Amino acid sequence: MGRTVVVLGGGISGLAASYYLSRAPCAPKVVLVEGSERLGGWIRSVRGPDGAVFELGPRGIRPAGALGARTLLLVSELGLDSEVLPVRGDHPAARNRFLYVGGALHALPSGIRGLLRPSPPFSKPLFWAGLRDLTTPRGKDPDETVHSFAQRRLGSEVASLAMDSLCRGVFAGNSRELSVRSCFPSLFQAEQTHRSILLGLLLGAGRGPQLDSALIRQARAERWSQWSLRGGLETLPQALNAHLTSRGVSVLQGQPVCGLSLQAEGRWKVSLGDSSLEADHIISAIPASVLSKLLPAEAAPLARALSTITAVSVAVVNLQYRGARLPVQGFGHLVPSSEDPVILGIVYDSVAFPEQDGSSPGLRLTVMLGGSWLQTLEARGCVLSQELFQQEAEKAAATQLGLNEPPSHCLVHLHKNSIPQYTLGHWQKLESAAQFLAAQKLPLTLAGASYEGVAVNDCIESGRQAAARVLGTEPNS
Repeated sequence: MGRTVVVLGGGISGLAASYYLSRAPCAPKVVLVEGSERLGGWIRSVRGPDGAVFELGPRGIRPAGALGARTLLLVSELGLDSEVLPVRGDHPAARNRFLYVGGALHALPSGIRGLLRPSPPFSKPLFWAGLRDLTTPRGKDPDETVHSFAQRRLGSEVASLAMDSLCRGVFAGNSRELSVRSCFPSLFQAEQTHRSILLGLLLGAGRGPQLDSALIRQARAERWSQWSLRGGLETLPQALNAHLTSRGVSVLQGQPVCGLSLQAEGRWKVSLGDSSLEADHIISAIPASVLSKLLPAEAAPLARALSTITAVSVAVVNLQYRGARLPVQGFGHLVPSSEDPVILGIVYDSVAFPEQDGSSPGLRLTVMLGGSWLQTLEARGCVLSQELFQQEAEKAAATQLGLNEPPSHCLVHLHKNSIPQYTLGHWQKLESAAQFLAAQKLPLTLAGASYEGVAVNDCIESGRQAAARVLGTEPNS
């Protein structure tokens, strides 16, 4: 009888792991178990009354690099090429990104010319930050906070404005707590290998074999900055689910896992309340802290390491305005913590993807709220009402973008514990987990956003690599 692999979690990581397992020449029996009634995890797209698409989670995927190319290859394998909405390199949403500082929007400089010119909110041209990077010695610590790293290599303004905002935009986190080694590994490796971020990024590009497909070639030729799908990004997990069903994968929804136990013959028992499954191997694509509570007593050291990988909540408010115009055209803007502790940033959805505006076009925006403000409210046990988030989002749209009329449509969602925080020393937690799994020969593989990247591309790659490890194929193949 063939092996059975149970995949825990039907978000994009678990779906990807199941997909790559199911396509193997000698595929094992695959059972995907999802606790909620829907698949896709934080990727969720909903339609407004006029057909407009609102993304409650991620809204665009970057095509850059090997991971970006691999996701485009997946899209083609699923037959979704005709659904792709690209943002080409010459589009305002690709060229223009902003910081909201000092009560005003400031375009981030781009290109050599932009680096040489004075560019508020920075007091000096960013050329000087680059020169500082080229002349700063390599750091000696095995890890460093993002803020410390950026301040040391690029100066205090870049650290407190640009990197602070970036950490809020990507991780909804604090740059003074997050790890540069784990959050921005390319920057950390650039310094380690080439003694400079700039030299490392310049000299480290273009290595390794390149994946190829018609869609990948088009993305490179047109210099896409990001892409989405016509019906919203949730089309991707939906297509993966349809593919898995066609390949004979058992997809169980509304089946929360209650516990995991090891049986005498080394197989897993997966308890699902009033029933159970047996598995030769488990791929866990659920949050690390959730898995830590399910592990048996024999895996207590692993559970301890995983329980320390925490996550923060983010409130997402989708707004639609009739007949409104933005003061600028671009992807959106980020807000440093020194400017506004409530608002992380605002994405100008209608600029990047006007095709999703619906039959009676209006301006679509997404306001992200979180950071220390939300963490403090949660810690105090405050009532987190939809009205509170809508009020703060509308106030930000009015103050920061001049949109003073009430929106014609509004959606509010609080995503609790949705973004893992790779704090200082995160790499040691991963190393500790890997060493325990190897030493105990536990038939368990970890995947998902808790470990090595929170972006959609990272999650898909973690699922692919988990499948490769289970199948015994090279994880980098």
